[in-house]
Formats: sequence, structure tokens, C-alpha cells
Amino acid sequence: MTGSNGNPTGTTGTTDYIGNTDTTDHTGVIVVGSGPTGLLLAGDLATAGIPVTVLEKRPRKISNFSRAFALHARSLEQLDARGLADELEATGRTLDRLRLFGRLSIDLTDLPSRFNHVLVLPQYEVEKALARRAVEAGAGFRYDTEMTGLVQDADGVTVGTRGPDGRTESLRAAYVIGADGMRSAVRGAIGLPFPGKSVIRSVVLADVKLAEQPDELLTVNAVGDAFAFLAPFGDGYHRVIGWHRGRDVPDTEPLDLAEVKEITRLALGRDYGMHDARWMSRFHSDERQAPAYRVGRVFLAGDAAHVHTPAGGQGMNTGLQDAANLSWKLVSVLAGHADPALLDTYQSERHPVGKAVLRSSGGLVRLAMAKRPWTRAARAALTGLVSNVGPARRKATAQVTGIGYRYPASRGSHPLTGTRVPDVRLADGTRLYEALRDGHFVLITPAHEPLVHEPLVHESLVHEPLAQESLVHEPPAQAPSAPGLQPPPDRLTTAHWASARRTTLLVRPDGYAAWASDATPAPGALRSALTAHLGPAPARQLL
Repeated sequence: MTGSNGNPTGTTGTTDYIGNTDTTDHTGVIVVGSGPTGLLLAGDLATAGIPVTVLEKRPRKISNFSRAFALHARSLEQLDARGLADELEATGRTLDRLRLFGRLSIDLTDLPSRFNHVLVLPQYEVEKALARRAVEAGAGFRYDTEMTGLVQDADGVTVGTRGPDGRTESLRAAYVIGADGMRSAVRGAIGLPFPGKSVIRSVVLADVKLAEQPDELLTVNAVGDAFAFLAPFGDGYHRVIGWHRGRDVPDTEPLDLAEVKEITRLALGRDYGMHDARWMSRFHSDERQAPAYRVGRVFLAGDAAHVHTPAGGQGMNTGLQDAANLSWKLVSVLAGHADPALLDTYQSERHPVGKAVLRSSGGLVRLAMAKRPWTRAARAALTGLVSNVGPARRKATAQVTGIGYRYPASRGSHPLTGTRVPDVRLADGTRLYEALRDGHFVLITPAHEPLVHEPLVHESLVHEPLAQESLVHEPPAQAPSAPGLQPPPDRLTTAHWASARRTTLLVRPDGYAAWASDATPAPGALRSALTAHLGPAPARQLL
């Protein structure tokens, strides 16, 4: 459901937004690129008080050229943990069935998430919300500014820049994140290859008005040698993405509306009366992944680290998950709460996910473009399997929506460790993902039971319990009174389950389980878990 992984030619209109122009120092972070991945990172870091500067080659604008049109459940959960999901849900339109090609579609209504649907809205709407959050938190932005090189040493990274007037400058930061897309200057500066290949060439793009409205919110199909996809912008225009096997020409080859209409008719049966194209271009879709997401003090995220085919709409979503994984780790290290070795887990956790997305999206597009009898037979078999076999359907749904990925856990860890934690009701009537909005770890303990026999967490932080636990799409429980409740420590939020559940669970700021125990943990065990994940902090009454 994404648009290009390459750089389409052509121009488009823009929408203003305002940013600051702060600099960084050796305690801060430089983010190169202001797409969704870079903006989520900048907002998280600035919210936590980390000095952050975003470098962006574009002017101070958000383009209405949109590479992506869909937010999946896991991305919406992460945006919910930042207080942005509800406003985006009000802006976009929901789709409870994800159609991939032909008869292959995935029903999302039974997805175990508050967001049991795909949210259809242009990428630039996501960027607007994330940019506003980053600016309000104090992130600095330098537009019309190109990164010209970087040099790193044991203490930090020096980044060379060239501004709009051609003036060069050096900036210093503790860490640099390359979120600058497929042709990442950061990736080139640290000497990382980007192995892979072009999967589809000469894909056509057009923003058009339609005389006839499609029956479905998202329209996609592949017939014979043609593929087409239609998605609404919400302003009267639709994005068309099309491809024809017999039309293999360079990206620079001129494109007219007649060719776009012909491809659409072949794939969808009609062209819906396309007219008034405001923008047209060609691009090629690549499958590539950097071998490492970290080199010293420099990280790659989003399309700078991996690019995929459009199938499944996983591009922007995977980048947002990269950002959510990396940001809290940088905050922990820069704040002195964690050993820098924590940053190595960004590679071990996110690189396998990027590889899996390349494999799944590539497989889908190859099946959609199936030409030989045996590949068409494989497509028919997959369609039947996903449509009719429950476990296969649930696995496919969990992978495409992002809720099914889990991170590696050490031997002997609790089975929950590394898994996504669903958004459950807590004893004070709030939801887990509301509790995560402060960027803290969240410790959830059984109701009617002290945390441990020793006061590892101050008693005034313990919430009163409720009788039942529920998923977030169920009616909320009545919030209990909590007289004398004190503000939580700056690293930990504590809560009780709203049910009789006996698990003690420590949830990371990105919503994944860090540690768990089914029995009441011994004082030493809980103390060790809190210290391992939050760092020693006796002043915060964790010990």
C-alpha cells in the first residue's frame, strides 16, 4: 500500500509547518531526515529532554506527495502511546478487511487490538501530527540543510552540513540517526552497503480525480500482466499505482494519463473515469536491507535501513516501529540509566523484523504478479489457506499488522519476555497505552497484594485494584479512588491489573514485555529486574 521506494520524478504541492532551529551538542542526537521515522524519533527524544536536531534537505514544508496510505494496528498502538492515534483516526478512514490481490483478503475484525482495522490516510497526515509533537517538545529543525559528511570518535559524532545559502557548518552530537530514506547520505558516510535488487521497474504513479467512485476504500488487483492500486487522499483526488509487465522503461520515460488508464483498465476492469491528473511519475520498487543498523554511534532506521515492495503497506509502519524501538534506548543511555550496550539490541531486535518484512512483502508481490502456471497455483493455494485455515489466517494477520513480532529473550526468561503487550485496562480505569505516554516503564502487579515484602516501590504509588481486566475495545471499568496518590518516579509507572491475574509484568516504554513472573516475585528478583532495566536509582525509591 506504499508508493515508491525510489525517488519519483515530478513535483507536487506542499503544506507549511513550523519548526525550531536549535543546535545539538555532545549530549544530544542528530536525526537526518524528517519523514515519519525521523519525526517519531525526534519527538520521543525531545519529550524525554534529550537535545535533538533534525536535518532535512527539503524546505520547511510537508509535501502532499505520499508514499504510504495505511497505518496498521501496531503502528496505531505506538501512536496511541504518544497521544496521537485518536486524532489520526478522526482524520482517516478505517478498513476492516485488507485485500492483497484477487480473492486474497484478511479480515481484521477479530484482531486482538483496540485498532482492529487498517487506518487509511496519506503519509503526510502522519507527518503533520508527528512534526507538531516534535516541535512542541522542543526538537530543533534545520531545513534546506544537507548532511555533507560525518566523523565519529569515542565521545561523539561530528556532522558536516551545508545550509540553504551554501554556508557550511559542523555540528556535534552524542549519536546520529540516519532516517533519510533509500538513498541515505548517512548510510553512505559510514560505508555500509545496501544489497538487494529492483523487483519491479517502471511502476506508474498518478494523482487523479475519478468520475466514478470505487466500491472499496482501497482497490487493488492483479490480472495477467497488469497490477493496479487506488487509494483516496481525502481531498477529491486518488493515488493510482500501476504496473504492466510489458512496459519496462526507464523512470525518466515520459508518462501520460492514457497509459495510466490503460493499465488500470487491464488490472481493475475499468479506469473509473480518471481525469485532471495533478501529478504523474514513474518509479522502481527495490528490496534492500543494510547488513547492520548500527555502526559505532550512528544508527539507521526506516528506509535508510530497509526498503520493500509496496505489498501489504508495511514500509512506513516498519519504520515507525524502528523508531519506537530505538528512541527509548537512546534516552536510557543518554540519561545515564543504562549501559551503552543496550543500544546493540536495536540491531538484534529490529534487523530480523526488517528481513521478515522483505520476505513477506516480496512474496506477496511475486504472487500478485504470478505468470507461470505453478506460481499461479501457489497463489491459489495460499489464498485458500489464509481464507479457510484459522492458524494460517491469524499468523498472516499478525505479521502484516505488526502485532505478531516478538523480540529475542535470554534462555530461561518468562514466555512473555519480548512479546508485544496488549492494551489492557488497569485498576485505575486507564489503559496500558495511556500509562505509556510518559515514556516510562510500567510495572503491573496483581491486585490486593503488595508488590513485595520490601518496599521496592513507594507504597503511595500503588493503585487500588478493580475486579476485572478487559481489552481496550471493551467498555472501560469504573476508575477507583486513589486518595493520596503521588506522582510516579521519572522512570517507572506502577499499576495493578484490573482483574485477578497473578502475573507481575514489567513493560518497556515501547510496549513490549521486559520481564515477568507468574508467582509473587521474591524481593531480590524484582529488585534485580528493576535495576537491570531501569538502572540503579535509590533516590527514586526503586530500591
